[in-house]
Amino acid sequence: MKKILIYSLIIALIGFACKQKTDEVTEPTSQAEKIESAARKFGADINDAGVFTLAELVTELDSKNEFEGKVVGEIKEVCSKKGCWMTIDLPNGQSMRVTFKDYGFFVPLNSSGYPVIIEGIATKKVTDVATLRHYAEDAGKSKEEIEKITESKQEYAFEAVGVIIKENA
Repeated sequence: MKKILIYSLIIALIGFACKQKTDEVTEPTSQAEKIESAARKFGADINDAGVFTLAELVTELDSKNEFEGKVVGEIKEVCSKKGCWMTIDLPNGQSMRVTFKDYGFFVPLNSSGYPVIIEGIATKKVTDVATLRHYAEDAGKSKEEIEKITESKQEYAFEAVGVIIKENA
């Protein structure tokens, strides 16, 4: 009987000693912590330091034809099939298509309307009819809308290495 009591006591002590400590959950205090806690990252691990506005991006592209860095905007549209591209409206009335480096990551299909930070390289380029039709198909456009695309288009393009979508999308 003493052996059973001793073994029981040893097992209880081992169980008590192995109990893991749980950390207290604390509310974020700084604005950066609040942004970080309400954001999801895709692709490379980027942060929100050194972010440019979309107006600064457009100015840079108009003078140099290439921009490398981070910009903040709002997601207008996302590829409805895989999340393999998204668009962002620019202050000059045009939109910019954002693709992801080496097709290496995607964003959630329900990301439209969310604030976003993207890092990578932006350029002005001519997109051919076949590619524009492919994008229209991915966006869920009707056959009639797709067939109306008959000319190439000068547009802003951004190849992102990393994306931060603020709030959970």
